[in-house]
Amino acid sequence: MKAFIQILILLFLYHVPLYSSEIIIPAAISIKLKGPKPGTPKDIDEVMGFIREGNKRLMSNEAGIDRVKECIDSAIMICERKKLDFPAGLYLLEAEYFYAAGDLRSASEKATLALDAAEDSKNREALAKTYLFLGKYNRRTGFFKESIENYENAVAIADKESLRGIIPLAYMEQAALFRSVEDRNREIEFFERFIDASNSENDTSLAISGYLELGTRLCGDSSTVAWRDFRRADSLLRICHNLAAIKKDTLLCSWALANRGWNFYLEKMYDSSIYCYESSLKRYSIPGKKYSMASNALGNLGTVYRDLNKPEEAIKYYKKAIDNALKVNSLFNLQWIYMDMSDMYLKLRDTTNAYLSHVMFKKYSDAYNAVQSSQGMSDARIRYEADTRNKELQLLSLRLKNNRLLNYGFAGFIILTAVIGFLLLRGSKLKNKRRLSEMNSKISELTQANLRQQMNPHFIFNTLNSIQYYMYQHDKLATNNYLTKFSSLMRKVLDNSQHTSVPLSDELSALNLYMELESIRFKDKFDFRITIDDEIDPIMHKVPTMLIQPYVENSISHGLIPKEGKGFVSIDLKLNGTCILCTIEDNGIGREASMERNLKKEGNHNSLGTRISRSRLDLVNELYGTSLQTVYSDLKDEEGLPAGTRVEIHIPILS
Repeated sequence: MKAFIQILILLFLYHVPLYSSEIIIPAAISIKLKGPKPGTPKDIDEVMGFIREGNKRLMSNEAGIDRVKECIDSAIMICERKKLDFPAGLYLLEAEYFYAAGDLRSASEKATLALDAAEDSKNREALAKTYLFLGKYNRRTGFFKESIENYENAVAIADKESLRGIIPLAYMEQAALFRSVEDRNREIEFFERFIDASNSENDTSLAISGYLELGTRLCGDSSTVAWRDFRRADSLLRICHNLAAIKKDTLLCSWALANRGWNFYLEKMYDSSIYCYESSLKRYSIPGKKYSMASNALGNLGTVYRDLNKPEEAIKYYKKAIDNALKVNSLFNLQWIYMDMSDMYLKLRDTTNAYLSHVMFKKYSDAYNAVQSSQGMSDARIRYEADTRNKELQLLSLRLKNNRLLNYGFAGFIILTAVIGFLLLRGSKLKNKRRLSEMNSKISELTQANLRQQMNPHFIFNTLNSIQYYMYQHDKLATNNYLTKFSSLMRKVLDNSQHTSVPLSDELSALNLYMELESIRFKDKFDFRITIDDEIDPIMHKVPTMLIQPYVENSISHGLIPKEGKGFVSIDLKLNGTCILCTIEDNGIGREASMERNLKKEGNHNSLGTRISRSRLDLVNELYGTSLQTVYSDLKDEEGLPAGTRVEIHIPILS
């Protein structure tokens, strides 16, 4: 949905402060003398007051980040002057400050100190809120498993201690996590939990945002007909509007009505859609000067009138939408409004205005994509820094452990010199064997990386041929559409190629893009379907990069394209013991006919991609001691004639 991206702002509008005002001072980490701690209750109250003010400024959209730092510095100064232990809430406020400033390394360090301080002082509320922060931190840095564990810890503590505000936020954050990995069922499940938890705590503000988020998600768009739920979406958005009206929240009222309008539009209930959009504009977004919301609603009204074959009305609303979008430089709204205008002018055979609108669409689309790309690069840098820091911590832990063992060995050497000498000699041999084994493993990993670098150019070469074809056909729109999908695919391929293994969700996302490109290239010559068994966790299960694609490419190129009529290829993934069984089945001409065809055309053909994939499976078997394989089967119809090919790939699950 065109307004759907803007809903994410709600996650910040109703965010509850995560810091306790309870006056509890944790035990100091350093060695302390017995007796009462320095500082008076008045000093402690003053510190906690600065922490509360810092939380308030952090949650305020108007307060700058520097004003939060002022509260932190004031609290630190009092603690140092009065020799007070830093409370967990102060460490957590520092962690939130560094997180907002983009300094994730410092944010992680402060969160660790907050965790220790909360555990030492037995401050269960501060502990739960620290776990909530760590869940958010790990979600942003790409450590989804750790993120889920932290959210579950926060929920467990809040449930046991009957703490308010923790459980709904944990569910909301997990819903956002599953949205980012495109797990729709889990996302909806956690939004439902978020609403139930908010209502249980009588937190109307959080419940309203939950109704809006879930209702909007169930509206979907024209490409999600399979799981749209029109009636439930309308019911949830009605509840959101009624509750927001009671609280006199004009922004949420406007959002709820506009999203109901979109829901009616997708059902082609145009009169109801127009009523909702106009109500949203007249009652809320225009009087409240919500220019971005007004632009979105006006643009959608233009599209409704376009579909009703009323171009004059459509143009009037499109122009108003553009005026409102320009007031706040809403690149997202500007690019889709001009795109819809271009489509309308094309249907009217007004090629001049269609071209001018398309030029403006490209201008704002490129600007919007540049912003999104910049954010993607920033997130990639953050994930890289977080991963580097985790490796440094692991190395430091290993060094500390080795130092401790050496100290024990030195003490034992004084007592039993002969025994320690024997153990040192034996330990040296084991260490050399381990180093040799690690070197062999590294060589195998480097070999796999080399094979991936061979595969990626092979795949890119085939795709560029398709783009060249459309350019020769002078089909600019098709070329632009193809290039957009191709750039998305290349970004995923480049991201995935940096790793020996990637989550199954990343691998399937790239595969889905590739098949969409091939479907466009061959003008809907075939359909495809990807199904995943419920026992497979696409986030947690990792597989070798770009292993499935060459086999799918063979099915399309050598099985479906030569076939007369429309073809079909299915990719089914099931958990099979310690591996994933990937079955690729097509209804093409079969291997025998394909081999005869290739011999006539090329003399001797053998797919580079599948050869590399078989070599990679052999390396994986050697590296992990497995016996995985690829099995080909020729399919026959009732008359014994070739009816396609089935390929079964035993894909290892990597850690």
